[in-house]
Amino acid sequence: MKIVLHTYGSLGDLHPYMAIALELKARGHQAVIATAGYYRNKIEAAGIEFHPVRPDFPSDVEQQQEVLRLAMDKQNGTEYIFRQALLPYLQETYEDMMSAVRGADLLVTHPLSFAGAPVVEKTGIRWVSSVLSPMSLLSAYDPPIVATFPSWLNLRILGPGVNGALIRLAKSRFSSWGEPLRQLRAQLGLSPLADPMFEGMNSPDLVLALFSEVLATPQPDWPKQTCVTGFTFYDRNGNTGLSPELASFLDAGDPPIVFTLGSSAVWVADDFYLESAKAALKLGYRAVLLVGDDNRPLPKELQSKDIGVFDYAPYSELFHRAAAIVHQGGVGTTAQVLRSGRPMLVVPFSHDQPDNAARITRLGVGRTVDRDRYTASRAAKELHRLLREPRNLAKAAEVGTKVRAENGVKVACDALEAQWKKDKNATLHSASTSFV
Repeated sequence: MKIVLHTYGSLGDLHPYMAIALELKARGHQAVIATAGYYRNKIEAAGIEFHPVRPDFPSDVEQQQEVLRLAMDKQNGTEYIFRQALLPYLQETYEDMMSAVRGADLLVTHPLSFAGAPVVEKTGIRWVSSVLSPMSLLSAYDPPIVATFPSWLNLRILGPGVNGALIRLAKSRFSSWGEPLRQLRAQLGLSPLADPMFEGMNSPDLVLALFSEVLATPQPDWPKQTCVTGFTFYDRNGNTGLSPELASFLDAGDPPIVFTLGSSAVWVADDFYLESAKAALKLGYRAVLLVGDDNRPLPKELQSKDIGVFDYAPYSELFHRAAAIVHQGGVGTTAQVLRSGRPMLVVPFSHDQPDNAARITRLGVGRTVDRDRYTASRAAKELHRLLREPRNLAKAAEVGTKVRAENGVKVACDALEAQWKKDKNATLHSASTSFV
């Protein structure tokens, strides 16, 4: 079959679908990733077919940084992504997706695939939706932690009745954001939806939850057609693994603390890496700082043979060699740390990151520090507790064993094939019945 996988966002939004596409290709299917043109070279270099879908990311570095600064804002980042980065281009997204699915058997959508449902309704293509983190499923039984809410506000103690009402209230607040969706549906002659921002975003046949049950278990108000697959891992940057310089650094001493902000928050790091280097020196640990394209050197007083500064590293080859990992809480980074079996300190910025951080804390494999309160002394204090508490180390190792035993890519692809065969058989049965 030919499967189109549509996604949008950071590497954490792209990599899970690259993992699935490669497995589908290995099984003899034609897999196409439809996303921003910015990722064309990365996708095609991995041997995956690519189809561009607008909007694209700016090519200018300064413009990219400004977009990510707005997108990662704690208070208004989500609104910016929806109302300025995505929905104003909905018509173009729809046109590009209609082109991408031509001749395809199945469409897989991402949580930000707002044009997905209209494409499905106009073409009749078989459809599977997906989510990357538990927050996207908005359960009253397992309520999310929202970046704009105070971190001390524990909604879980309120119960599903109150939480359900709060979720409905939140949805009503976001209703006006969906006006471009209403306009597109009217233009296409599709029936109106009361709340197009949420209504109809999940496939009625199959929803793939591309995360591990260690992060969240199925809830009574999840779509009943949800399949929790486990994480789908991919973290290659071309065909290279660890750089020789990083490999040499790791070989030269004790396991370091790794500090990373993923592929988005790294652009708005502020003093994160300065404070992190200070924290590592304060603790007497070596450190690896993954700083992306930021080539600014550390101040002379922080430069040390025990502080290694690198642009990028495949997490799967680095994290298991670390003592602990400090990161922003993106679900892709979180998944890699869980798999490594190492404890973590999460410094969430926005979107699903505070919710992922809260789940990590409840799981007993990490701790959380608010982004605005991240200092060398506070980071050192939290890391000291993590690294000196046997329960944290044991729980992280236990969870790592569970995650490594899962095979999210296989489960996801098995589910896609099963859905395709089910739909195909139903179509054949309908055709044979009509003939008789």
